[in-house]
Amino acid sequence: MRVRLSKTWGSAVIALTATVLLPIVAGTASADSPAVVSPSGTSPDGSKVVESTATDARTLTLQVYSAAMDKNIEVDVQRPADTSAPAPVLYLLNGAGGGEDSATWQRQTDALNFLADKNVTVVQPVGGGFSYYTDWREPDPKLGVNKWKTFLTEELPSLIDRALNTNGRNAIAGLSMAGTSVLQLPIAAPGLYQSVASYSGCAQISDPIGWNFVNTVVAAGGGDAANMYGPQGDPMWAANDPYVHADQLRGVNLYISSGSGLPGPWDTLDGPHTLPGWGGLVNQVGLGGALEAATNYCSHNLQAKLGQLGIPATFNFTPTGTHSWGYWQDDLKNSWPVLAAGLGLPA
Repeated sequence: MRVRLSKTWGSAVIALTATVLLPIVAGTASADSPAVVSPSGTSPDGSKVVESTATDARTLTLQVYSAAMDKNIEVDVQRPADTSAPAPVLYLLNGAGGGEDSATWQRQTDALNFLADKNVTVVQPVGGGFSYYTDWREPDPKLGVNKWKTFLTEELPSLIDRALNTNGRNAIAGLSMAGTSVLQLPIAAPGLYQSVASYSGCAQISDPIGWNFVNTVVAAGGGDAANMYGPQGDPMWAANDPYVHADQLRGVNLYISSGSGLPGPWDTLDGPHTLPGWGGLVNQVGLGGALEAATNYCSHNLQAKLGQLGIPATFNFTPTGTHSWGYWQDDLKNSWPVLAAGLGLPA
């Protein structure tokens, strides 16, 4: 299990303070004006934005109190270039590290630069490492209380919509661990997300192969997967398996990608998306290759299942590629037409 791979394994397996909730400024954000949010109030369950810090005209860090988890969650936001009209939202999830390590979209890719001219609000929750961004049945001694499905489908979206002048259209994308989560969440909350992009994820989690994959990821963070959905074979695993419930993905714009696991163009000695030295390259090609081959197997199975159901999806299976950031950066860009279709934006 990739515990040391902060770049390759990275994110795969390893009250209300009204004084800060300023009225939104109409018009296009200017370079010398800090980004601001509208008062978002408190949701019926008690969730609320408790703090907003502007880095610049486009960048915000929110502290959002989750009533389900009884704690504040950091949420990083990139505002659209033009805030004069409501904009759609892209929820961008990290992998196993939950964005709390160096394996993040900001640090490992040019994703935010790519999205900067797309007139979309980009929302990145920070936290949830090794949780699969789902609701766990029991608190975990190591990973604590995880109610991420509730946070991402019930608590956060309504607060974001009120605070950031959105238009109600949402998409969600994620890699590796989150590549599974982004297929679960639209099933849990029908109609919330119009487009989904899953990069190097494994949809099937309740059969022995998928369960072992999830169990290994959770264990890499010190957690016990039995606290998530119960012991292996518990009906809760199948109830949360997006492969089993693939029929409920009908009507969602879908993009699903995986490499073969064989070395490809981003697997080079001291490359921009490779850990340094021969050791880093060997780790990326060896462990990263094995992980990608596993997700490739899962994704081909999902392709067959969706085909049997007559559900259209865009699949991108490349003949090479390991479980690493260079390929996920490419995938985000390649998936933009699918994401844009659901967001009502130009491809």
